[in-house]
Amino acid sequence: MAQSKDDILLKKIALCIKQIREDTAITLDDFYVDTGIHLARIEQGKTNVSILTLSSICTYFNISLKDFFGLIEEIN
Repeated sequence: MAQSKDDILLKKIALCIKQIREDTAITLDDFYVDTGIHLARIEQGKTNVSILTLSSICTYFNISLKDFFGLIEEIN
């Protein structure tokens, strides 16, 4: 069964967030302590992340939303 466009987008967002976090060597625990945001379910693509939460994540990693969505477009 084919995935819906929404599911595909959530998976791309999840993959992008996880890659950024791993590239910066930040653990899930460290991120939670610093922000109060639980990334585990977001990184699994099981949570529809709000734009405010996504903005907070991007701010933490010093990346603009524009750049973040640019990264998502590069994911196949």
